[in-house]
Amino acid sequence: MMGLTKETAASNGFFFPHIEPYSSGFLKVSDLHSVYWEQSGNPNGHPVVFLHGGPGGGTSPKNRRFFDPQFYRIILFDQRGAGRSTPHACLEENTTWDLVSDIEKLRELLDIPEWQVFGGSWGSTLALAYSQRHPDKVTGLILRGVFLLRKKELDWFYEGGAAAVFPDAWEPFRDFIPEDERSSFISAYSKRLNSEDPETQYKAAKIWTGWEMMTAHLIQNEENIKRGEDDAFSLAFARIENHYFVNKGFFPSDSYLLDNIDKIRHIKTVIVQGRYDMCCPVMSAWDLHKAWPEAEFKVVPDAGHSANEPGIAAELVAATQKLKRLLKNPKG
Repeated sequence: MMGLTKETAASNGFFFPHIEPYSSGFLKVSDLHSVYWEQSGNPNGHPVVFLHGGPGGGTSPKNRRFFDPQFYRIILFDQRGAGRSTPHACLEENTTWDLVSDIEKLRELLDIPEWQVFGGSWGSTLALAYSQRHPDKVTGLILRGVFLLRKKELDWFYEGGAAAVFPDAWEPFRDFIPEDERSSFISAYSKRLNSEDPETQYKAAKIWTGWEMMTAHLIQNEENIKRGEDDAFSLAFARIENHYFVNKGFFPSDSYLLDNIDKIRHIKTVIVQGRYDMCCPVMSAWDLHKAWPEAEFKVVPDAGHSANEPGIAAELVAATQKLKRLLKNPKG
């Protein structure tokens, strides 16, 4: 892998060893929502916040392992309606700008002046939105599997583009929807994911989630596919994702994130992208790279979308190590 040293080749592949949180809790961010948060690593270290994907995906213990626990104070949280946050799979008061506000509330709760921001897939979308709204609070950015939530990206994955590569995975997703509703799969699934009938919701959620789980790796990953069969996980993942996509990410324009790069151009940033990413194809990372040539841009030649693929994991760990060195020695 490019740019890896013994320092970055952490145990168990490229990850750092498993660690447990030293503190955790729930932050009441509105009358309705409470979000789960946790801290691990070095309580006096440089803070980094991990923004999970989906939206609706939630965090997992493995997310802590991209960061050197002796250097970083590692903050994970489950976004509204996801993971351990409550109420589960709730779409009310659940927008991009609500989440941006939650990140700030969490930073203030933990008494953190500024922090590094790490996000992949939808997490990259949220990282860009947050940093553009609060550039003075961000010491560095690591973005993986870039997703700018533009119409052409949604059309690629949900309206038949990626189906050209994964027709076997696409057909169950397509066939769940009657032919007369197939002009917009996102709208058709929205109707079912918001059905009054819980059984219809769960069935639609499993099929929606299964499509993404089957296409997230260069080589299909059975563990990932099995995760999509879990009722609770798939319901939050599908309902919240679909809600955000129906609402175009709650952005005022299709190119909003690209149009606001000047606000964050000065922030040290590494972009990591799998060449064969089916969920968030490289065109989006490429467009971001062209708008923001100052950011370091790494394309992993033998990877798809998942952060857990060896080539992507290696580059993500290398990126957290690089930003660590810059923090230790800003002139170096």
